[in-house]
Amino acid sequence: MHNVVVIGAGQIGQAIARRVGIGKHVVLADRSEVNANAAAEVMGNAGYDVSVATVDVSSRDTVRALVAKASETGDIVGLIHAAGVSPSQASPDRILHVDLYGTAVVLEEFGSVIARGGSGVDVSSRDTVRALVAKASEIFSGCLSWTSVR
Repeated sequence: MHNVVVIGAGQIGQAIARRVGIGKHVVLADRSEVNANAAAEVMGNAGYDVSVATVDVSSRDTVRALVAKASETGDIVGLIHAAGVSPSQASPDRILHVDLYGTAVVLEEFGSVIARGGSGVDVSSRDTVRALVAKASEIFSGCLSWTSVR
């Protein structure tokens, strides 16, 4: 069986999964089991073969567990990484940990097991860049002084 793994079971992840998941087993993973189950119900009712998992992309252990689970039923031929947090949901530190570090972990762990000819989609946003700029401003404020030369 060919598997497509969707991390982040929100509307964007589901939309991409519906497009590429036809004829494949879709593993819907989300930090919230409730969200994963709700998305699985919608996709299952539409005729997709779906299972669910929980994952925190900022935890290498849970990402590895997801890789193991998804690999149990066949080759992983697709990865959709649509998980992330925004400034309205989290602090700049948390945004960087999830959106930047978490993406790196997902790509490292799935990169070693994705089937030959497989592919992936990583959905990102400007929020990570904004968080990085905000964090850099916080770190460097007071460290630098600016002088105007006339």
